[in-house]
Parts: sequence; C-alpha cells; structure tokens
Amino acid sequence: MAELQDIELQDIEIVNARLVDPATGRDGRGSILIRAGAIADVNWGEAAPSGGEGVRRIDARGLVLAPGLVDLRAFLGEPGAEFRETLSTGSQAAAAGGVTTVVCRPDTDPPIDDPAIIDFIKRRARDKAIVNVLPSAALTKGLRGKEITEFGLLLEAGAVAFGDGARALRNPQVMRRAMIYGRDFDALIMNHVEDPDLRGSGVMNEGEFASRRGLPGIPLEAETIMLERDIRLARATGVRYHAAMISCAESVELVRRAKAEGVRVTCGVSINNLTLNENDVGDYRTFCKVSPPLRHEDERLAMVAALAEGVIDVVVSDHDPQDVETKRQPFAEAADGALGIETLLPAALRMVQAGQIELAPLLAALSTRPAALLGLACGRLATGAPADLMLLDPDAPHVVDKRKLKSRAKNSPFDEARLEGLVQVTFVGGRVVYEAQAS
Repeated sequence: MAELQDIELQDIEIVNARLVDPATGRDGRGSILIRAGAIADVNWGEAAPSGGEGVRRIDARGLVLAPGLVDLRAFLGEPGAEFRETLSTGSQAAAAGGVTTVVCRPDTDPPIDDPAIIDFIKRRARDKAIVNVLPSAALTKGLRGKEITEFGLLLEAGAVAFGDGARALRNPQVMRRAMIYGRDFDALIMNHVEDPDLRGSGVMNEGEFASRRGLPGIPLEAETIMLERDIRLARATGVRYHAAMISCAESVELVRRAKAEGVRVTCGVSINNLTLNENDVGDYRTFCKVSPPLRHEDERLAMVAALAEGVIDVVVSDHDPQDVETKRQPFAEAADGALGIETLLPAALRMVQAGQIELAPLLAALSTRPAALLGLACGRLATGAPADLMLLDPDAPHVVDKRKLKSRAKNSPFDEARLEGLVQVTFVGGRVVYEAQAS
C-alpha cells in the first residue's frame, strides 16, 4: 500500500448516494463533489454536482456516504511494539474500517512524554500511514503517575490530548495538579477509569459468571469510584475532562449528573462493551479479555441506551493488538486487549439493525463528536470540510476471518462472527486510500 502523500489527488463526483450527515442529523439522497482534498459541493437531491471534464465519477447507488470515523483510542505499536502493530498496518486496518483519523495511545516504549517522540510519530505517520494519525501524550512522565508532563511543549509539538493510556492515574493529588495545569492550556485530559487497587487480581467482570469459572472478578466500583473522583476534581478545576471508557449503568448516572451541573465532562465507550457481554468469554476465550472487562448483559444494554440518549459522547475501537504468545495463555495470565479498528463500524451497526439507535446519531458518536472534542473540521458533510469520507454498504453480510484482517495481530473478539455492513471506499483528504475488492 502506498503512503498517503503518494496517492493521487483527483476531483471526484459521488452520485446517487444516501448521504448521512451526523453533524445535522440529515439523511437523504444526494451527491458530493470532492475537489482539492475538500468537499466542494453537497447536493441533497437527485441532481449531481457537475465537476466538468477529468472528474472521476462514482455511482454510489445503494451505498451510504458519510464522514470517516474518528477513533479516539487505538494502540498503534510505534515506538517499541512494532511486533504488535505498526503505523502502516494499523492505518491500513483503519482505512478498511472507514476510520480516517486515529488518536494513538501514549503508552508506547518509550512513552509519548517528550516533544521529540511526538515529532517521531508525526514523521513516521507522514511516511507510512494512509490515514490521519494524531498523537495523544502521556499525562505523567514515564507513565509513572508521579510527575506531570510539560503540557505546553507537548501541545506545541502536536499532542491532541493527555492520558496514561491503559494505566489509570491513581494519585488524586497528581490528577488535581494535572487538571489545574491542563485547564490553563484548555487541554483535554483523558483517564482510564479503573482503580488498580480495587481491580486487584481481577481478570473479568465480578459476578456469578466469573465465580462459576473460578476466575477473580473486577467490581464495578473499580470504575465508578475513580470516575466520581475525577468528576469532582474536574468540577473543582474547570478542566475539559474525558473518561476514556465507561462500562456500567452507575457510571452513566455519574456522567449524566455531572453534565447537568455544567461540569466539562465527556465520556466514551468501547465497541466491546456495547456489543459483547461477559457470556462471550465462554470457555475462557482470551480474545475477549479486555479492560474494562465485558460486563453483564444489563450493563451492556445500559450502555446502548446511554449512547442513544446522548449521555455517552463517543464510541472507540479500543484497538489493542496483542501477539500470539500473550494471548495463548490461561485466561488469568493472558494480556488484556483486542483488535477493534477494522470491525468497529460493522459491529456498531448491530445496534442499528436491532433498532436500538438510528444511523445518524451512531455516526455522530463515531465521527462528529470525537472530531469536535479535538477541534477538528472533519466529521460533517459540508462545503469546505475535509474530504475524509467513507462509502458504506450497510447491508453487506460477511463473516469475520481474523486471517484476513489487515492488522499485524489477529486477536479479534469478533473472529467468526456474522456481521452486516462493509466499507467499500475510504477517502482521506480526497484521496482514495481503500477500495474493497470485488468478491
């Protein structure tokens, strides 16, 4: 696959599509003209915009044209874990899944706690990635949870948010200092809300299912206590705070109350916690060992309802590739993490197909709202917006085959799952970076 800067930029007309603009909620027939990497014209109706000669014309009859997805949480391997994923393979998986912008996690080796490392990622992404890759920076130096990083220098270098990746910041004094410091830069603080002391040796959701399998459980309080602490600190400091992933009904209530009080708090949910539950662990399936853990079905349904209501702001892939050796272990010893970026959209479409949420608000949580959190211009079908788009066949049936996924790792919890919905074409800055192969 060619790098993004090597892909030809051309004028493109997309006609006869079902346009879905999650920014406005509008959904109807129409056409779009892409010129110079941006949306030059949007036409709602049957008439196609005329781009003149030399324009590539795509007949999108039967397909949905929508903004490309913006994934706020993905582990892309570099630097230090290229055996799990690289910017090249991760971006190819993203493009195949309709994801046009990826925020990479900072818990690499070395961690992204220095402007030089951000510069390295930006240069590598420029040379190797076919989608937009934005670095999030570490909240604390070395991810040790003791000393906050230099927010100003990291923002200047290109960081878009701050957090310690899959590590929760357990020290409330350090978190308070980070929030005060971050407020002065209007920085976005993202925390993985799982208290490590309350989690202890737990490996899956606490409850009857875990007990029957002889596995130590992770209580809901490991999430809710840390989330409530962070919300209280966010209220006191006025910082922009984002709970990276919540997974239970009580967390939803905490966020709902905080928003009603005017606290600058947002939250995300993993596609895993929206579409899978603890029963999917089955007979110790390590591909379903994730953090936060898969919860009881009642909690999953609460997440779906909160997403439809708008309490949950964004849906993330929580893409966390693992190598074979860390997953081919007894469940209690296996590493947390699952692939997610390529199956994010078709898995999310399960909720549309079940009548639990409409397509436009789902896409808002996958594109418009995460883009807004980062101050990006994408995530909308509007003249002048970046042509970061996808063409989706929402009804295409397929069976997930981990061997065919473009990620370097293969630990997908959806392996052999029957899904509906396949991305046919992905555009980044007006360039076609992915086209599905005819079967």
